[in-house]
Amino acid sequence: MSASQGISKSPTGIEGFDELTLGGVPTGRPTLVCGSAGCGKTLFATTFLIHGARDYNEPGVFVTFEERPSDIVSNVASLGFELDKLVAEQKIAFEYVALDRAELEEAGEYDLEGLFLRLEAAIDSVGAKRVVLDTIEGLFSVFSNEAILRAESAGCSTG
Repeated sequence: MSASQGISKSPTGIEGFDELTLGGVPTGRPTLVCGSAGCGKTLFATTFLIHGARDYNEPGVFVTFEERPSDIVSNVASLGFELDKLVAEQKIAFEYVALDRAELEEAGEYDLEGLFLRLEAAIDSVGAKRVVLDTIEGLFSVFSNEAILRAESAGCSTG
């Protein structure tokens, strides 16, 4: 794609969204989806992964810090999505990371190295092309020190 055409896009498969954004979300770049509780961020993310795995041969990883994977699977089943089937076919992998501020305070300083290792293993397990972190706010809520937050989030870029 030439510079005059803009950046490369990855289709989400979400009806109307890809047309509105002229192709989907930027390929190979992080995309932040913001909104208040209950606005559909998790549904958007799940749908993005499902369409990627099912329609575009782009397996995905869903890292959740709040909802259990079984709850997410149940929630989208009512919409006709067979997320459990995609998990069984190893086209989507879940990584549930339970974060408890009280436990972290007892253990001392926290860094994201363990999370990055788990994420890397999950990505490798399905050959993921799409990754969702739901919600990033849930992850960063355990950090009370903004300097640690900045340092750890700077390590998120893999280039």
